[in-house]
Amino acid sequence: MEVAYFDHAASSWPKPPQVLQAMQDCMLHYSANPGRGSHQMAVKASRVLFDTRKHLAKLFRIKNPNDISFALNTTMALNQAIKGFVREGDHVVCTAVEHNSVRRPLEYLKKTKGITITYVKTNEKGELNITDVARAITEHTSLVVCSHSSNLLGSILPVEQIGELCRGKGIKLLVDAAQSAGVLDIDVSAMGIDMLAFPGHKGLLGPQGTGGLYIAPDIELDPLIHGGTGSQSEAIDQPAVRPDRYESGTQNTVGIAGLNEGVKFVLNETVERIHHKEWTQTQTLMAELMGIDGVQVYGPDLGQNRTGIVTFNIHQADSSEVAFILDQSFQIAVRSGFHCSPLAHESAGTLERGSVRSSLGYFTTDEEVTRMVDAVKEIAKYLK
Repeated sequence: MEVAYFDHAASSWPKPPQVLQAMQDCMLHYSANPGRGSHQMAVKASRVLFDTRKHLAKLFRIKNPNDISFALNTTMALNQAIKGFVREGDHVVCTAVEHNSVRRPLEYLKKTKGITITYVKTNEKGELNITDVARAITEHTSLVVCSHSSNLLGSILPVEQIGELCRGKGIKLLVDAAQSAGVLDIDVSAMGIDMLAFPGHKGLLGPQGTGGLYIAPDIELDPLIHGGTGSQSEAIDQPAVRPDRYESGTQNTVGIAGLNEGVKFVLNETVERIHHKEWTQTQTLMAELMGIDGVQVYGPDLGQNRTGIVTFNIHQADSSEVAFILDQSFQIAVRSGFHCSPLAHESAGTLERGSVRSSLGYFTTDEEVTRMVDAVKEIAKYLK
């Protein structure tokens, strides 16, 4: 029996065939250093990187593709944004559903630079009240950090409202699009997003080791990494030109070639169609699981908008035990535990035992949803 994959919130799988083909083509024909030479292979590599920036800019409605810098993942992009922007004595507002990729850099700066942080609480479903965000802002607030969608509960946060609030107060907004890039519509200008951190290996359907950070033109960050950029090599200091300033070292050309095809696939299918398919299957899975005795489903109510994450627990069983049974007995891949989001678990009331996170993707089939429901029914009877 083939594995039914319900771990798209960690990495999407499978990838579109053209993603694999582009990566193979790169390795066979132009796997040279982009921006490090004038020979035809290096030029081809550079063109593919810029082509990818152009497609990302189209997807997120970014005016200048060079305002996008590549990163290994969302975590690296968030670290670049946070550590490159926040200054000593600043106050930062973020939400209680943030990933550790936001929380840990902020707490590090709290220890090393004396910044202050306010974590705005959500309700148990992961829903945020914009009034609470407004109340958290002080005269020292320089940055608001917000997940577009919770990686535990699937709730969608009011980014556009937060962006409007920040614009009115001259505060910058950093959005973590780990669960929304390629799945929810993102328009950085309309939504008031000053920095957008995104992964390549989730909703954008590219390979692992890819991602990026959009930085608004009026923002200058201290580079997270200093080194060779292939430009202004005679200068001691890091170049000021974008994207070189934030892209030291050899880029993941092979991975970015694959990412380019993933983004093109999303643009062709459209975010609206992708989200509708995932939402429809999510609603089916939620409704079925909620009808099973002993199963508790977390996050927004049935019928409410959310991303393709359905998190649950069965009776009082440890989430790791349930995930193990699903994997070993039913060939169903999920993720258990705390999902690097302890504050979200605190909000949901699952901090003691964690939860089972099933997450759907564009290639999830109706048959796989049925397999999940049938498996949970059997497990619930066994664990009763």
